[in-house]
Amino acid sequence: MRTALGSFLKQLRIDNDEILKNMADKLGVRSAFLSAVENGKKKMPESWYGKLSDLYELSEEQMENLKQANMESQDSLELNIANSSDQNRRLAISFARQFDSLDDETTNKIMRLLNKKKSKEG
Repeated sequence: MRTALGSFLKQLRIDNDEILKNMADKLGVRSAFLSAVENGKKKMPESWYGKLSDLYELSEEQMENLKQANMESQDSLELNIANSSDQNRRLAISFARQFDSLDDETTNKIMRLLNKKKSKEG
């Protein structure tokens, strides 16, 4: 099953008239590894952000799309709270504890709240 990251990378190849092996060679990996990344079986190495940006001259918007696709393709998410306030730390921990039990209505409310804040900042 292709992930959001896999779809992004495939579209990047199509836009650049490349096959999977060409991209894998450019990234310095075997085709099987790139395929595993695309299918969510392996994590994308952090170094690929810079490599993909340089190799394909990605715009800021494309880089944001790549980061978003990579996040959406992960089974787990690491959140660095080292520089967060105590209140934000408590919020993150509380959210993590309750995440699996959120119903659709609550999830939608949280998304609307976060998107509203994001649109005010932008």
